[in-house]
Amino acid sequence: MRAVVVKGTGEPEVMHLGEVPDPSPADGEVLVRVRATAVNRADLMQRRGLYPPPPGASEILGLEAVGEVIAVPGGTDTALREGDRVMCLVGGGAYAELVAVPASNCIAIPDGMAWTDAAAIPEVFITAYQGLVRLGGLATGEVALVHSIASGVGTAAAQICRAIGARCIGTSRSPARAAAGEPYGAEPLVVGDDGFAKAVLEMTGAHGADVILDLVGAKYLHDNVACLARGGRIVLTGLVGGRRAELDMGALLARQGTIVGSTLRGRTTAEKAEIMADFAAWAMPLFAHGVLSPVIDRVMELDDVAAAHAHVEADAAVGKVVLRVD
Repeated sequence: MRAVVVKGTGEPEVMHLGEVPDPSPADGEVLVRVRATAVNRADLMQRRGLYPPPPGASEILGLEAVGEVIAVPGGTDTALREGDRVMCLVGGGAYAELVAVPASNCIAIPDGMAWTDAAAIPEVFITAYQGLVRLGGLATGEVALVHSIASGVGTAAAQICRAIGARCIGTSRSPARAAAGEPYGAEPLVVGDDGFAKAVLEMTGAHGADVILDLVGAKYLHDNVACLARGGRIVLTGLVGGRRAELDMGALLARQGTIVGSTLRGRTTAEKAEIMADFAAWAMPLFAHGVLSPVIDRVMELDDVAAAHAHVEADAAVGKVVLRVD
C-alpha cells in the first residue's frame, strides 16, 4: 500500500510517499480502507522526533482516519461488517491507504456525511469533549476558557460549549485567530504580554473560568490559576507552550481548584472505546442535526503532506487540515 514514509526527523521535507507492507489486523481489529485523514500537532511532534508512538502502535504518522471496513477477522467480536463507513482513532498509521483499527475504536459515520467532513471530527472533537465534559464537568451556565481557539480542538470546544449552554471565552495571541471562534459562539480574548487573567476576571465580573481547556501548557499555568473560579477545573491537553512551570499551590488551594492532564493517544484500547462510545451517544445526533459541524481550513491530497504540515506548523490553519487519501 501507499503510505507516508518519514526519513529521519526534521522539517516537513523528511516525509514522502512510499510503498510499505499492508497492515494485518490482529484479534479484535478490523481493516479499514482509508479515504481521508487529518493533520494533528502530535504528527508534527512525531516528525521532529519529539513524540514517539505508543508501544505496539504503527510508526506511520496519523492518529485518525475515516473509510470503509474491508475485512473483519473471524475472531473479532463486533457488529461491524464489510462496507461499513467508520471514523477511527489510532495510535498511528492513518497516513496510509489501509489501517488496522480496534473495532471498538470506530464510530459509524452519519449517512450523507462526506469523507473529508468526517475526517475533521475524531481527534479534535473527542479531545474537546473529554476535556470539557467528561473531565471538566462543564455545565449549563458555567464559563469555559478555551486556549488556542482557532485550532481544531478550539473550534470544536466552542461548539460543544454552545451545545451545552455554557459561555465560552476563546484566546489567541493574534486578534484574527482570537476572532476565529466567534462563528462558533466563543467570545474573543487576545493574549498580550500582560497575560489574560485580569481580562478573564473583568469579562466574568470577577467570577473567573469554571473550566479551562489548555492546549498551551507551562506558559499559561500562572494565569490559568489566577483566573480560575472557585471550584474550577483546569484540563491540560497540550504542551506547545512548555512542559515546566512554577505553581503557586496556595493560590490553587484558595480556589479549591483542580488540575488534570489528559491525552487520547496514550490511552488503552478499552479506555478509548469507553470515551468514544460516550462521545458518539452524545455528539453524533448533534452532527446529524447540524448543531455540531466539522471546521475545515482546507482539504489537501496525501501527496501534499509536507505542505499540509508546514501550513499547520505556521499557525495558519483555522480548524482542521484534512488529507484526502483516495
